[in-house]
Amino acid sequence: MNVLVLGSGGREHAIAHKLSMSPLLGKLFIAPGNGGTRDLGENVEVNPEDAAAIAQFVKEHAVEMVVIGPEAPLVAGVHDGLKSDPELEDLIVVGPRQAAAELEGSKDFAKAFMERHGIPTAGYQTFTKETLAEGQAFLESLQPPYVLKADGLAAGKGVLILDNLEEAKTELANMLVDAKFGEASSRVVIEEFLDGIEFSIFALVDAAGGYVILPEAKDYKRIGEGDTGLNTGGMGAVSPVPFFDEALRKTTLETIIAPTVAGLVEDNLPYEGFVFFGLISTAAGPKVIEYNVRMGDPETEVVVPRIESDLIELFQAMHRKELSRFELKVKPESATTVMAVSQGYPGSYPKGRAIEGLEKVDATQTTVYHAGTKVDASGTLVTAGGRVMAFTSFGTDAPTALAKSYAALEKVHYDGINYRRDIGFDLK
Repeated sequence: MNVLVLGSGGREHAIAHKLSMSPLLGKLFIAPGNGGTRDLGENVEVNPEDAAAIAQFVKEHAVEMVVIGPEAPLVAGVHDGLKSDPELEDLIVVGPRQAAAELEGSKDFAKAFMERHGIPTAGYQTFTKETLAEGQAFLESLQPPYVLKADGLAAGKGVLILDNLEEAKTELANMLVDAKFGEASSRVVIEEFLDGIEFSIFALVDAAGGYVILPEAKDYKRIGEGDTGLNTGGMGAVSPVPFFDEALRKTTLETIIAPTVAGLVEDNLPYEGFVFFGLISTAAGPKVIEYNVRMGDPETEVVVPRIESDLIELFQAMHRKELSRFELKVKPESATTVMAVSQGYPGSYPKGRAIEGLEKVDATQTTVYHAGTKVDASGTLVTAGGRVMAFTSFGTDAPTALAKSYAALEKVHYDGINYRRDIGFDLK
């Protein structure tokens, strides 16, 4: 089976790596891919958001499965565009249609969905620039910290958590009136702050309402150690999560996961793909912070490596609406990943820095997933993004796995390399 993976990050490298292990795989294409995915298949210059170009490529190369990695193509309706072609009726597409992708594409849509289906989440209200005064009054009714979320996609940077009321009012105006996050903040969701510890659950869902729960993970978003500084796209992740015990698992399944999947069916949103549940364990039980309609990054770099089942077989079961009968096999060991980022990230950062030392990493101990790399005209592997590489290792527990990842990181260098040295600090 020929497979096309859409995307260029660490998530897509990890998925492509797992797909490459399947005996069912024929040719593997990654569009556009990165400096690491070229070792697994063929990187191709196809825009992941151009459904017509993707459809043409699929037909020309006899592709039978398309795995959509990032959120932007899903929210843009690439799945719908592919399926509108009568020649691609049997194509397996991993990733929801545009209507269901609004779970991530619009915070207001997601909150209304949760409210409608009784899924626990923070109280909220949504505002536009026309209702700025009402939004500022609503802030006055809340206790700090104040949570402001751009309604649309903002590349993981559209959430502000502020302790000062006047600053929150100013930032609300900046978002709504001055378009701080562009069109994404033309509407802003203000919600109550939830206190607790965050974790992530992932499920693969089929159009019949069947689902398979994948390994859970915990990621670390802040740039600074001790969870300080600016939010990033993710600095590392750990799986499994020690505090996710059977009691929390049961409650999460009954109050969040099952009602979400049932809600998709009830709302006539036939779903084929991943649901990411961004959760927080509070004194009142688990609650949803957000939904994503794809795998998280860097969580994918610890979740997918723990899956023992064949990924192509899993996606085929999804397509046949047979996930309710699929028995997922998962490695019991802990997996951890540490992200190496560029100097200055998550602000402005340089590109084109030569990466050295990867050949010194013991591949039997650590897998390096490329996120922001490319091969330049001279054939040199260089940095091409803010988050550059994820170093994933296995161990009997998280500290053992992390020690391997950090040992591998010490062998790799590029000018300005930066990474957190305390991933998993709050799980000890």
